[in-house]
Order: sequence, then structure tokens, then C-alpha cells
Amino acid sequence: MDSVALIEKYFDNLSEEQRRQFAQLGEIYAEWNAKINVVSRKDMEHIYLHHILHSLAIAKACRFDDGAKVLDVGCGGGFPSVPLAIMFPNVQFTACDSIGKKIRVVEGVCQAAGIKNIRTINGRVEQLKEQFDYVVSRAVTDMPTFVGWIKGMIRKGEKGTRPNGILYLKGGDLSEELKASRRKWERLYISDYFEEEFFETKQVVYSAE
Repeated sequence: MDSVALIEKYFDNLSEEQRRQFAQLGEIYAEWNAKINVVSRKDMEHIYLHHILHSLAIAKACRFDDGAKVLDVGCGGGFPSVPLAIMFPNVQFTACDSIGKKIRVVEGVCQAAGIKNIRTINGRVEQLKEQFDYVVSRAVTDMPTFVGWIKGMIRKGEKGTRPNGILYLKGGDLSEELKASRRKWERLYISDYFEEEFFETKQVVYSAE
């Protein structure tokens, strides 16, 4: 069941516009991936499971309030920011990546799906001079490096169901890595949200600012 039905299985209150956008994503990514490879060919067969639903584990871990500002660090082809932007149409997302062709994919996908609440930045995140309510990412680097990149970028407050902070998608044994980052982390197991075997070892790790 690698289709929009997989999203509807876990999110039953989608608007018609959200359903339309999620339903289009598979085809849009297939078209863009043929031009600029951001998803492996094997993964393209499971894009709803491996990428779209995986990204939406963050939406299960924390619901963002309208007006929240969320930064996606090392966004690649738009995961997790593109699925999250559809899920939270009144939240402002910033998708940042140092590789220009990946940003072009995000821009093309947003244009094709009619996603209007993502702005893109082609550059290094350390050079940003602004603050956000939440920072999200998916396995872009080790945690100590990641924490260093975004130091001072998260403002105090609570613009969602958790205090402002970091929501990071990662898998495997993270104990040493999290300890080395010198922050307090909460580990949220995605298998508590989604029953598919793919998520067995995958987590959302959260740290409040």
C-alpha cells in the first residue's frame, strides 16, 4: 500500500486539498527524480512509506501551531519539510540545503503541488541570522555537529504541543551520539505511531530549547 492511502490510514482528518497534495506527491517526485536524483530508485517504489510517512512522524510527535516558524536543516529533496508543510498549511517552513540541485527539486515539487508555505535557502545553515520555533531534520549529520550548526537559532516559547526545540528523525542506537551532544533528549519511537516494520528502529529525538 505505497500510496496516499498510507497517509490516510494514520491521518483521518485531512482536508480535500491536503488529500490532493499528498496524492500528487508520488508522481511529482518520480518526475523530478528522473531529472535530479534525490531518492534512490529502490526507495522511489516506497516513497510514501520511506519518505512521506516517515517525515510525518514529526507531526505525531508535535503538532505545530498556526504561525509557527520551522527550519528544515539539510532538507535534501524536501524531507521532512514538504510533507509537514502539507500537514500544517498555516505554518511557515524554511528548507535549507547547501546543494543547489536539491533545492531546485523542493521548489519544483512545491510549485507542482501548490505548496505555498515553504521558502527555500541554498546555503549553509550556520550562516542564517534568524530564529525559529522548531528545527527539524532527517539524519543529516551526527548530533553534536548538528547542535553546533543551529546554536542560538531556536527561540524560547511553545508554538506547538511541545516547547520549542529540535525534532530529529534518526534510526539505530543513538545513546553515545545523544550523550556527546550535551543536551537533554527525549526519544520517541516511531513504531508507537506507525505499525509498519520499516519503522521498527526509527525514532524522533526531541530536545526542548
